[in-house]
Amino acid sequence: MARKSKLTLVAAAKPQLKKRAKRDWSKAKAENFLSVLAETCNVSEACRRSRVPMTVAYRRRKMDAAFRAEWLEAIAIGYHRLEGVLLQRAFDGTERVVTKNGSEERMREYPNHIALQLLKMHRETAVEAETEISAADVAELRERLVRKLQRMKKRDEEQEARRAELRGAAPRDGDDGQSDGGATAECH
Repeated sequence: MARKSKLTLVAAAKPQLKKRAKRDWSKAKAENFLSVLAETCNVSEACRRSRVPMTVAYRRRKMDAAFRAEWLEAIAIGYHRLEGVLLQRAFDGTERVVTKNGSEERMREYPNHIALQLLKMHRETAVEAETEISAADVAELRERLVRKLQRMKKRDEEQEARRAELRGAAPRDGDDGQSDGGATAECH
């Protein structure tokens, strides 16, 4: 087992095991990088704080599917955190201290540009929500659809029964009592 921990899998034309170098990614280094990435949503900062060259991080993401999935998850976490902070600023504003004539006043600033950007981003979702069908309407539509499907099923069953009757009444080869193999000729 000690031997395995000193080897690392290398993605090359043919996968190989090679001796782990000091600069190689350790599990702790990867966790640190991903943690900072989730915290900041910033690859440059994650590389700086985990002491990983950016090219190495991007190469690992390209070559290691598991790491790539964790990277995407970290970005999603960071994105949601950032979105939450921006929403809070847009709704609650940020406190700012203004000094006028030697006295300090506290005031709230509301970043309209953030609010406008959020409105643009979520306009389609809001319109969809307004045009969403109410629960009562959905229930009524469901009942109407079920009744229509039941009528269609009944009609199909009736048509199939009529076809079966016609098949049963129509003479078939050997069923008409003739001995000529079922061939009949009509004379006009």
